[in-house]
Amino acid sequence: MDNPFQLITDAFAADYQINLSIQGLDGSIMLTLSNSGHVVAKRMISAEQRNDPERLKRLVQSIQFGIAIEQGHSAVAILEAMTDGGTRNLPPPSVKDRPRPAMGL
Repeated sequence: MDNPFQLITDAFAADYQINLSIQGLDGSIMLTLSNSGHVVAKRMISAEQRNDPERLKRLVQSIQFGIAIEQGHSAVAILEAMTDGGTRNLPPPSVKDRPRPAMGL
């Protein structure tokens, strides 16, 4: 099995500062992603998730999906990128300042 910490680092290091900290005796860790001093995402990773490559891959994709949605990307485009057999990447996080459409009732 690949090193789970390296997999997490590889997924996010290009765009974010990564902090991994031990949270408990059960082996859970807290992942904090920052950009320019601002926390972008914070997720608890259980020992079970960390030690199962498929679960860890899904967790990373979920975090990427959440960040992309927060930055105003289309959910459809993000899902297509995630389900395209890994041949396409998610949209880059550099459009975080893009205005969001107004939510109407």
